[in-house]
Amino acid sequence: MDNFLVINFTGQNDKLGLKVNNNFFIYEFTNKIKNNELLISTILNFTTKHKAKIDHNFSIIVNCGPGSFSALRIAQTVAKGIKITKKSKLFSYKNSDLTHFSLENIEDLINKKLIQKKLIKPIYLS
Repeated sequence: MDNFLVINFTGQNDKLGLKVNNNFFIYEFTNKIKNNELLISTILNFTTKHKAKIDHNFSIIVNCGPGSFSALRIAQTVAKGIKITKKSKLFSYKNSDLTHFSLENIEDLINKKLIQKKLIKPIYLS
């Protein structure tokens, strides 16, 4: 997996990670996002700024929880929308499998096959 976008959007410590041409960029949300329009525009601006080519060779990795019901649903909906419109590959991971948000740990998730090729049932906090 060469180029990918990681959407870590659970309602706490929300971040985006983008690997493009062996460079890794992190965007940290300073405020909690309440709607998907802000997430979509942030992803669009972030990927455009770093010249990411989102196509069938690009992967999206989305956190499936545990986390906020709304945040997880928004993240999964946005990820699925990108998959459908750009023909990207879509994967998910559990929050507990990524202890620290860094390129090294994300690549460990991929190498250890801790990401899944489908969006599994999200895990919500009660």
